[in-house]
Amino acid sequence: TLIYAGIILLGLIVVGVVIARLYRRATKERAFVRTGLGGQKVVLNGGAIVMPIFHEVLDVNLNTLKLKVERRDESAMISFDKLRVNATAEFYLRVKPDADSVATAAQTLGSRTLNPDGLKDLIEGKLVDGLRSVAASMSMNDMHEKRAEFVQAVQQTVANDLTTNGLELESVSLTDLDQTDLRFFNDSNAFDAVGRAKIVGIVEEKKFETNEIEANNRVKIAQTNREAKEQELRIGQEVEFAELAQQREIENQRAGQEADIAKRRAEARRESEEVRITTELDTQRK
Repeated sequence: TLIYAGIILLGLIVVGVVIARLYRRATKERAFVRTGLGGQKVVLNGGAIVMPIFHEVLDVNLNTLKLKVERRDESAMISFDKLRVNATAEFYLRVKPDADSVATAAQTLGSRTLNPDGLKDLIEGKLVDGLRSVAASMSMNDMHEKRAEFVQAVQQTVANDLTTNGLELESVSLTDLDQTDLRFFNDSNAFDAVGRAKIVGIVEEKKFETNEIEANNRVKIAQTNREAKEQELRIGQEVEFAELAQQREIENQRAGQEADIAKRRAEARRESEEVRITTELDTQRK
């Protein structure tokens, strides 16, 4: 009996060790899909027995991935007003954490969820198509001034396509937006021809406005300088007239004082002469 009991216990230990070696757990960051014996099984926040011969396992990344998409120069987007627009957008997406989405991602994306570059190669066309379709419905100025609306429209357009791969789009960031240089416009392209003509017209119009503003500024500066010079001369004349008037007043006062002094001296001499004559007459009488 003890021998049988020991054999059973040993067998249970061996089975437990085997099960422990074959048991595989999912994590918060990574789920897996087991196929083979027993059919498909999606494992999220749990575990499952994986037998090397009878099962095949595919890991699925649940982390948020950032895919950067650039459309520039010859590959730039074309806006509603037929202008080429350089744009850089960052898409933040992940496999939706439910059994159906994980199974879909495993089937359509395979191991690419573990490799952002490989995932980008597969779904970049959907992201670019979303950018192009929204850009075609908005002018370049609207894309610049209403960036939030542009991003929201791109997000809504792309989100539905990504669900077919088990992905969900968390957000989109438009990190760069600018007009494409004219040297990348193709003259034989109807869209580019319209866009080039529009840009040249706008640039020339703005140049004319700039020249007109600069000319008006030069005229205003010249007028201001002339008025300042005239005022300076007028003030100089007023100062000079004031100095001359003050000088005349001083000379008049000096002349008046000298005349008064002369008058007093003449009176003094007259009085002195009268006294002398009176004295002489008195002496003669005596």
